[in-house]
Amino acid sequence: MTILQLPAYNVLKVDSTEHDYHIVAEPVEPRRSCPHCQSANTVGFGRREQLVKDLPIHGKRVGIYVDTRRFQCRECNRTFFEGLPDVDERRAMTTRLVKWIGQQSLKRTFTSIAEEVGITEGTVRLIFKDFVADLEKTVRFETPKWMGIDEIHLIKPRCVISNIQNNTIVNMLPNRDKKTVVNYLYNLQGKKDVQYVAMDMWTPYRDAVQAVIPDARIVIDKFHVVRMANDAVEKVRKSLREQLTPKQRRGLMHDRFVLLKRERDLNDRERLLLDGWTANYPELGAAYKLKEDFYGIYEGSASPQAALSAYEAWNKTVVPEVRDAYSDLIRAFTNWQPWILNYFDHPVTNAYTESLNSLIRVMNRLGRGYSFEALRAKILFTEGAHKRTLTRPKFERKREPGFAEMGFGVPDEAIGYGLPSGSFGKAVLTPKKEAPKTERQHEPPGPPKNYGADISTLVRMIEAGEL
Repeated sequence: MTILQLPAYNVLKVDSTEHDYHIVAEPVEPRRSCPHCQSANTVGFGRREQLVKDLPIHGKRVGIYVDTRRFQCRECNRTFFEGLPDVDERRAMTTRLVKWIGQQSLKRTFTSIAEEVGITEGTVRLIFKDFVADLEKTVRFETPKWMGIDEIHLIKPRCVISNIQNNTIVNMLPNRDKKTVVNYLYNLQGKKDVQYVAMDMWTPYRDAVQAVIPDARIVIDKFHVVRMANDAVEKVRKSLREQLTPKQRRGLMHDRFVLLKRERDLNDRERLLLDGWTANYPELGAAYKLKEDFYGIYEGSASPQAALSAYEAWNKTVVPEVRDAYSDLIRAFTNWQPWILNYFDHPVTNAYTESLNSLIRVMNRLGRGYSFEALRAKILFTEGAHKRTLTRPKFERKREPGFAEMGFGVPDEAIGYGLPSGSFGKAVLTPKKEAPKTERQHEPPGPPKNYGADISTLVRMIEAGEL
C-alpha cells in the first residue's frame, strides 16, 4: 500500500526501471460474487494477469499487475473475472488516473499526457470526451440577465454567449447559424430572465432572439458599428494607392495606424503625420473627419432621438467623393436603426470579448490538431477560471461608531475620497450613465452561483501558458 496509496490492494513486488514502475499487487478483499445474478455460489475457473495503468510516481509511469481469477456461477452458469476495486469499468486503469487525465487534458496537450502516463493519444482523447460530457451534465452557469452574443474565431467562426455584467463566457456554439442559436436559447433555463442582448449585425442572431425570447431588448454593440467607420477610412486609403509612388505607398501603409486612431489620442508626431496625409489627399481628410464625427454621435447623444438627429446631420455631410466608402455603414445604420438606437437607452456592450479574440487565436495556433470541442472545453471548464458567488459574506473589520453615525457630519475616513451626497453651494454633476455593476455585488445570501469562465482570468491563464 505504501507506494500505491491504494488501501484496496496489497503490494507484493515492485520492480523499477529508468522510466517505469512495475508493481505486482492483489486485492485485499477479492470480489467473487456473480455480477449477473449476485449469487455468491461461485467456483474458480482459471485466471489471467491483468495490467492496470495508474498515476505516475516519481516521474515514472506505473503499471499494476494483478493476478485476476476467473469464476463460474453455479446458479446461472455464466463466467466472469473478479471485479477489481478502484479500477475504471471501461478501461484498464485506475479511476483516479482516469479522473486525473480528464483534469489535465483541460490544461495540457493530449500528446504530453499520453507520453507521461504511457498510453496512446487516442485514449486520452476518449477520456477527455467522457470527462467533458460529465462536466456538461454537472456544471451549470447562471443565465445572464445581460447577454452578449458575438462571434469568435476558433478554427472557424463560432458563436460565443457571454454574461455582460460579470465579464464571463457561459457557452460557445459550434457555429453561428440561426438553428443552432435558436436551439441553445430554447433549451436555456431561465431564458425569461434575460433583459438585454448585445450583438453584432448578424441577422440569424437577431431572428433567433426575437423568436425565442421576444421580451428581451436587442442592442447592437456600439463597437461593431463604429468599427465600420474605421473600415471606411481604410477603403479610402487603399483607393489612393494607384496615385502614389512605391515609396509613398509604403509610407501610407506604415502610417495607417494614425488614420485609425482617435484624434484626441494622437501625439504631436502623429498629428504631424496626419496633417501631411490629409492636406495632400483631401479625400483622406474628409474620410478621417467623418470617422471622428461618427464617433461623436455615440459620445454626445443622451437619447435615441438625439442620436438619430445627430446621425441624420452627419449623413448630410458625407461628400460624394467618399460616400461609396461609407455606403456599408450608412446601409447598416438604416437597416438596423431601431436596434442600434437601443444602445442610447441601454448602453450595454460585449466589447470586452474583443480582448479575448487575439488570445484565442494564439491558443488555437498552439493547439493545432485540437477539435473545436477540445478548445471549447478548455475555455469553459478549466478549473480556477470560473467566477462564483461567495459562500458566505466577506469578513469585515469591526468598527466603532463614526462621526456620521453620532451626528457629527462627514467621517474622517471619507475626507479626500470624493464629495459626499448633497450640495455645498455648487451643483453636483451626476454621470449620464453608470457603469454596469456585477451581479455579485447585489447577490442575496444563498447557494453559490457560477457565472461562467471569467474573461480576465482566461486572458491571464492563456498569457501564462496555463491553457
